[in-house]
Amino acid sequence: MDTMTLLPQGRPLTRDDLDAMPDDGHRYEIIDGVLVVTPAPSTGHQDLVRQLFLVLSAACPDELEVYFAPLEVMLSEDTVIEPDLLVARSDEFTGRGLPGAPLLAVEVLSPGTRRIDLVVKRSRLEAAGVPSYWVVDPEEPTLTVWELVEGHYVEVAHVACQEEYAATSPFPVTIVPARLRRHRP
Repeated sequence: MDTMTLLPQGRPLTRDDLDAMPDDGHRYEIIDGVLVVTPAPSTGHQDLVRQLFLVLSAACPDELEVYFAPLEVMLSEDTVIEPDLLVARSDEFTGRGLPGAPLLAVEVLSPGTRRIDLVVKRSRLEAAGVPSYWVVDPEEPTLTVWELVEGHYVEVAHVACQEEYAATSPFPVTIVPARLRRHRP
């Protein structure tokens, strides 16, 4: 028997409401109390996330951890997101996820999430004080990097194809967008 989740009306959603969402293969997030539902990512998207995870993990110092979605990041009671990848201090994670801002959040663009990733999530990550936000566009492929400067994101890099980005934050690592993409759909 299928069950239907009823959402409260007349108030912003919270993490407690998010806990009531079904485990049905969709990604449920709340941003400023608004439910955002996205379908499961494509294999091409996940392959790129995996490649970037491997690069970041190989360079990650012991006191930090690299995780990939699904893993909850609670920026506030009414904003719980699941970045494709994130980096945070090892001692900040709980059994449930990350109860605060990561050092780095990474999103890989998909047709259905482009606006959310580039506008909405970027704005909330900036407001939460996330020091670095990276967005990978697998179509080009490109990597755009924003870093927090005096409370606002400033684009510090936009590299394409075989260009290298030598990150210093949250740790030294070199990213080449074309090496992240394997030619799958």
